[in-house]
Amino acid sequence: MHIDWWTLTLQTINVLVLLWLLKRFLMQPVVAMIDARQAAAAKLIADAEAARAAAEAEKRKAEEETARITATRADALRAAVASAETAKSTLLADAQSEAERLRSAANVAIERHRKESEATFAEDAKSLAVDIAAKLVSRLPDEAKVDGFIDGIAGALRTLPPESLAALADAGPIPVKAARPLSGAEAGSIRSALAEVLGRPVEIDVRPDPALIAGLEIQTSHAIVLNSLRADLDRIALELKRHDRT
Repeated sequence: MHIDWWTLTLQTINVLVLLWLLKRFLMQPVVAMIDARQAAAAKLIADAEAARAAAEAEKRKAEEETARITATRADALRAAVASAETAKSTLLADAQSEAERLRSAANVAIERHRKESEATFAEDAKSLAVDIAAKLVSRLPDEAKVDGFIDGIAGALRTLPPESLAALADAGPIPVKAARPLSGAEAGSIRSALAEVLGRPVEIDVRPDPALIAGLEIQTSHAIVLNSLRADLDRIALELKRHDRT
């Protein structure tokens, strides 16, 4: 077999030139493109890893912030509950104090109203009694409004201390209130009764006072003797008031 060395050499050269051309114009761009893609992929992976790390950091930060907010909210809630309890206690105390004050004020008002009602009732009863007594006495003879009280006022004078009687006798005319103007005979009877008690003749100063309804009264700085229907009614009203208080 005959080998054409020139042809073989030329073909070898062609193969070498083809390989160089492939390496120069095909393999190197492909390798560069692959390297570039590998670098881009590595960058993407690095960016993704960085993003993941950043996301993890943000997640941890968010969890920490959530925990802090939860703790703060819990503290705030506890503080609010404590403040509400304090406010409630204060309000309850204030309400109890106000209720006690109102109850005390109501009791005072009720007691005052009771006393005022009692006083009003007593005054009304007294006025009614006076009116009734005046109407009843008005039906009696005029003599009964005076004569029946002379012995009573003399008897009341006898109960006074001797020094009071002596001062009354020395004071001059004795002021005598009467339910109506006295006749001469009635004035004489009163003078005689007083003179018997005082042990000496006396003069009297008669002062008519229809408010007595019936009876006689002596009121001086030395002695006070009340023997009238009005005085009796006043004593009855006073006893009624004392009985109501008891």
